[in-house]
Amino acid sequence: MNIALVSYAGRTSSQYAVATVEDEDTLLERYLLGQGHQVTIEIWSDAAVNWQQYEAVVLKSPWDYFDRIAEFYAWLDSLEKLGVSLLNPISVVRWNADKRYLLEMAEAGVSVVPTQWLARGSSLNTADLFAALRAPERIIIKPAVSGGAKNTFALTAAEAAARSSELAALLAEEDFLAQPFLPQIQTQGEWSLVYLGGAFSHSVLKTPKSGDFRVQHYLGGGIAALPAPASVRQAADDTVRRFAAGCLYARVDGVVVDGQFLLMELELIEPFLYLATEPASWARYEQALRTLAPLKGTH
Repeated sequence: MNIALVSYAGRTSSQYAVATVEDEDTLLERYLLGQGHQVTIEIWSDAAVNWQQYEAVVLKSPWDYFDRIAEFYAWLDSLEKLGVSLLNPISVVRWNADKRYLLEMAEAGVSVVPTQWLARGSSLNTADLFAALRAPERIIIKPAVSGGAKNTFALTAAEAAARSSELAALLAEEDFLAQPFLPQIQTQGEWSLVYLGGAFSHSVLKTPKSGDFRVQHYLGGGIAALPAPASVRQAADDTVRRFAAGCLYARVDGVVVDGQFLLMELELIEPFLYLATEPASWARYEQALRTLAPLKGTH
């Protein structure tokens, strides 16, 4: 199979790279080549790429899409017009790019971290946010289209009030959302469950470095390959079944609060998949690719 693994222009000098974690794109490329596939790492924003030459175009690490969202949407439109097979499917990627999907999932009965929508250009009353979220200590404010903890704030009521002008300026440019700060992320960690071809593959527990709340490994967070509790696995299985049908990969991120798994993100565009933590995951990925690529159009 002739495969394009889609990345971004800053890949070779990535801010997301750390010495202790091997580059997953390179490892996946190496594995797929070893299985007899033709593999090229392509840049999504490179206008010179002939996407039609590939049997499968796989979104792997387009990690600047949220900084160039209009351009990214236009690229998806161009693939659709060309009839290019994209994994995950274009309709799924469009839906998942904007975190408004969390509100839709909550309305559909999924247990999601409580979320307040902050529409672009709206007025910001931080006191009202704390009241609406029933957040006694801190809230998280982050863009609706974002990644890598960009413009993500953890603020007390006093800090939020003091930075209200800064937050209002950001809100004038784009949509944001607010959620209660969950101390369980610091005390227990955040679960990530990875699914390949719709089937569960493996899970990891991510923990922030001391004094931080962000669990990303390139920000000093820890990664432990651990089996998720049965209740967490059951909730993630249901989420993938309902909202990630036909996807090559899905990552379900969440935290356990008072015994209940609360969804934080359903990652369907460019998640780090922690493939190196589970030896069998490479074969599962390749099998899912073989199964899905011939069947997928752009719908």
